[in-house]
Amino acid sequence: MSGGVTIIVPVWNRRDLLESLLGCLRALTYPIAELIVVDDGSDDGSAELAESLGAHAIRMPAHGGFAKAVNRGIRESHTPLVAIVNNDVQPEPDWLEKLVAALEPDDWFATGRILQASHPDRIDATYDLLCRGGASWRAGHGVQDDAPFRERRRITSAPLTAALFRAELFEKIGLLDERFESYLEDVDFGLRCALAGLRGCYAPHAVARHQGSATLGRWHPETTRLIARNQVFVLAKHYSTRMYWRYAWPIVVAQTLWGLVALRHGRAWSWLRGKAQGIAQFAEFRNSSDDDRLAEILVENEREIRRLQKLAGADSYWTLYFLLTLGGAK
Repeated sequence: MSGGVTIIVPVWNRRDLLESLLGCLRALTYPIAELIVVDDGSDDGSAELAESLGAHAIRMPAHGGFAKAVNRGIRESHTPLVAIVNNDVQPEPDWLEKLVAALEPDDWFATGRILQASHPDRIDATYDLLCRGGASWRAGHGVQDDAPFRERRRITSAPLTAALFRAELFEKIGLLDERFESYLEDVDFGLRCALAGLRGCYAPHAVARHQGSATLGRWHPETTRLIARNQVFVLAKHYSTRMYWRYAWPIVVAQTLWGLVALRHGRAWSWLRGKAQGIAQFAEFRNSSDDDRLAEILVENEREIRRLQKLAGADSYWTLYFLLTLGGAK
């Protein structure tokens, strides 16, 4: 594809990870038209490192979250394709080449098979799925890297861990919702794409490795608070009053089970704070989607969750969710 690719790397400290990533990006077999590092208020010299290694560094005036940093990078890009890559990712040399090759004319984005850096025989991320209860699953997270995740698929939502987008998509759908700050902004964006009938592809032969929540930590209190809050934001933004009644029980089950997981990790208070903050801002997000189209997407997503759980092994969260919601969406 002519015109080239801009790679956007949002960073908030962890200069060591950025240096490792930039080394990987220099080894890519597909040429990069521009590399933009958006420094979201780092105090460890990340921007200076990026410039010393040939990247265009944009310094944000203050820490504003992942979504705001990515949006700034998108606004500064001038190529038909834009790749967004977290600083704790290590793409294989042919990662970008294979994503670009995987894009069919009717694909708006592409994401690959992302493995856990600490356990490369296990999946970290593939594509995102959202259940009726408003909880999302990064399909395959934590399970063995095996056959179910080796097949190319059409998808509706790509994790912004490491993904490629047509720049025109952001003109059609809009940029990331900066009110999410960090976490689930990609789930919201993917849902907006799906509602507009714009899909992408999962290209499993494009491989990267991901450390995961490297800046704060997977169960850091702030991580837990943001996820718990942003789950409410997703529900507030896309569900109508009729949808709340229609899916009241799955919502209660999905959100309560996630709270119990937070409790198991000693983060019950962070979960409660996040839910309280989400409820306090609920009215700010009221802008419901088309009920019938949204229901169709959620049912399709739940079927895919059930399929993968059956093929790759069921985890306790989804086992309980489907048990308590009487089998889930059929």
